[in-house]
Amino acid sequence: MNKKSLRIALVQDRDHGSVESNLANIEARVAEAAAAGARLVLLQELHNGAYFCQHEATSEFDRAEPIPGPSTARLGALAKKHGVVLVSSLFERRAAGLYHNTAVVFETDGSIAGKYRKMHIPDDPGFYEKFYFTPGDLGFEPIDTSVGRLGVLVCWDQWYPEAARLMALAGAELLLYPTAIGWDPDDEQAEKDRQRNAWILSHRGHAVANGLPVLSCNRVGHETSPLDTSGIRFWGSSHVLGPQGEFLAEAGDEAEVLVTDIDLARSEDVRRIWPFLRDRRIDAYGDLLKRYRD
Repeated sequence: MNKKSLRIALVQDRDHGSVESNLANIEARVAEAAAAGARLVLLQELHNGAYFCQHEATSEFDRAEPIPGPSTARLGALAKKHGVVLVSSLFERRAAGLYHNTAVVFETDGSIAGKYRKMHIPDDPGFYEKFYFTPGDLGFEPIDTSVGRLGVLVCWDQWYPEAARLMALAGAELLLYPTAIGWDPDDEQAEKDRQRNAWILSHRGHAVANGLPVLSCNRVGHETSPLDTSGIRFWGSSHVLGPQGEFLAEAGDEAEVLVTDIDLARSEDVRRIWPFLRDRRIDAYGDLLKRYRD
C-alpha cells in the first residue's frame, strides 16, 4: 500500500509553577513542533499546573475552568496560529460541584473538534483523583480531525484494554494518551523499573491487539506532596508506537519535544496479516459486562 505519512509531536515537560508559565511554555513548544513539520501535537495530562491530586483539598477545585473557557480560547488560537491539530488536557468545571478530567482536541482553524472525559478514575496513594473527577459520560468515541480519527484516552484509561478496543471498534486511526505517571522516589529501583516497564507494555499491547499506532505523552520532574510524603517523580518516557507495538520514537526523563513520522496506511497492512477484529468471538464475550465471574 502507499504510505500515508503524518508527522506528530509529543510535548513532554515539567510543571513551570503557574497556569501562565505553563501555557507560555506550551506556546513555545508547539511553535517548535510546528517548525519541525508536526501536524498533530499531543500535550501531557493536566498540563496547566502541578499534579494536584496527590492530596484531597477543596481549594484545588479553583484550578478548574469551563470548556469553552480561557484555556481553550488560548489553545485554540495556538492551534490556528501554527495550523496544527492540538490535543490538550484540562480540569473541566462543568457545574458547581461537578468536575471532569477532560481532553480537548482543537482543529487547525482553532475550533474545538471534540472532547473526551476521562472514564477510569484512580484512587491510589498519591493519585486521589476520585475526590476531584466525575467519571466521563461521553463514552469511547473517536474525534474526527483533518489529520485522522483520533481515539483520545487519558492516563488511567491506559491500563484498560476495553477502552482501547472500543476506540478501535469505532474507527479510531490513532490511540492517544495524555498522561501523568511516575514513581515514589523511596521505592527500590527494581520496583521502579517494574512499574515503568508495565506501563510501556500496556501501551504496546494496545497497539498490537488493535493494529493501531499509540502515542503516550507523560510529564517529567519531581513534584512534592502537600502531605509531606516523598511526592512523585514523573518518569517521562513518552513514546510513539507502530501498529505492531514497535517503537517509532521514545523520550528520556527530561523535558523534550518528541517528533516522528507515522505511516497511517500501515495499520491496514498489519490488520490483513493479523486479523484480530475478524476473529473476535463476539458471541462469547457477554461475561465481560460482569464485575467478576464468581
